[in-house]
Formats: sequence, structure tokens, C-alpha cells
Amino acid sequence: MIDWTLLATYITIVVGFVFIPGPATLLTVARATSSGMKVGIATGAGIAAGDVIHTFMAIIGISAVIAASTTLFSIVKYIGAAYLFYLGIQAILAKTPAEPTAHTLPITARQAFRQAILAEVLNPKTALFFLAFLPQFVRPDAGSVSLQLTVLGMIFVLLGLISTVVFAVSAGSLGTLLRRNPTVLKWQGKVVGSIYCALGVRLALQER
Repeated sequence: MIDWTLLATYITIVVGFVFIPGPATLLTVARATSSGMKVGIATGAGIAAGDVIHTFMAIIGISAVIAASTTLFSIVKYIGAAYLFYLGIQAILAKTPAEPTAHTLPITARQAFRQAILAEVLNPKTALFFLAFLPQFVRPDAGSVSLQLTVLGMIFVLLGLISTVVFAVSAGSLGTLLRRNPTVLKWQGKVVGSIYCALGVRLALQER
């Protein structure tokens, strides 16, 4: 069983981490602002699902393999960057009607969920984060290491999901107002696309 003092320290650190705006927050806010609160929440849920996969990868050792191989790390990194860049270009080139009343949401919640999972899974930095961060709070004398990693990973996923939902609700409410403005409607796809492209470039330039 994980020591309660250690667990409290872990939760405090994770809460501070997930509520600091980062790539996951930017993805969620961009989707919620352009496509509504429901899509933003779906994006956050997709990111959480991706983090569940990263937890599993850390437990069975796949993350360690990625960390040990420069070539494999680079392959995953560039695939992830290319995917984000693809989403960005797609959003930039998407045609939006000039009249707010004729506007339909550019992406569904299901699409946003799938895209967020893929974007999160294809980020090797997240895999390395789980590999390096979670074991610091594992104590071999406290029982099954795999069980401890699972508990720590699920706590991270839950707190991360809460933070993205908070951001999605806030951004979704703001986005509803902004989408009534024809000028905002005209440029929102380009802004969202630029955010995705910027995240793709950021990922491509990251080192291990």
C-alpha cells in the first residue's frame, strides 16, 4: 500500500502540474473555443485516455524501450508532430460561413476524442514523463510495483481530466459568445490551426 504522506505529496505536485497551462490545456481550449464545450470536454477525455495508455506503457516497459532508443524516440516524435501539423493545416484551410447563423461545428465530440487520444499517445515526451515521474513515488516494500504505478497513473489521469474539463467549460462558454461575431467566426479556424501547428513544431524540436 502506498504511504499516505507520500501519496498526499504526489497529489499536491500533480494538481500543480495539471493546472499549469501546457499543450494539453491548449488543445482543449482551442477545441472548446472553436467547437463548443462538449467538444472541449471530449478532447480532455481523449487526452486522459491517452494518459491511461502511457501509464500502461510505463508499467509493461514500452516507455523504457522508447527512452532507450534515440531512433525510436525520434520516429514517434516526428509522427506526432506531423499529425498535429496535419490537424492544424486542416483547420486553417477549412471553409467557414460568413454568417454565424449558418455556422455548424467544424468537428464532432467523437472526432475530437479520437484525435486527442492519438495526439497524446504520439507524444514521446509524455511517455518519458510517466516513465521518470511515477517511479519516484513507488516503494518496493509497499507491495506490488505494478499496482502502485497503476494507482499513481490513474490519479494523474483523473486530476488531469478534471483540469481539462474546467478549462473546456470556461473556454466553451467564451467560445459560444465569440462565435456570434462574424469576424471571430472567420478567423477562428486559422487561430486554432495555428495553435496546432505551433504545438507540432514544438514537439518536433524537443529533445529527450
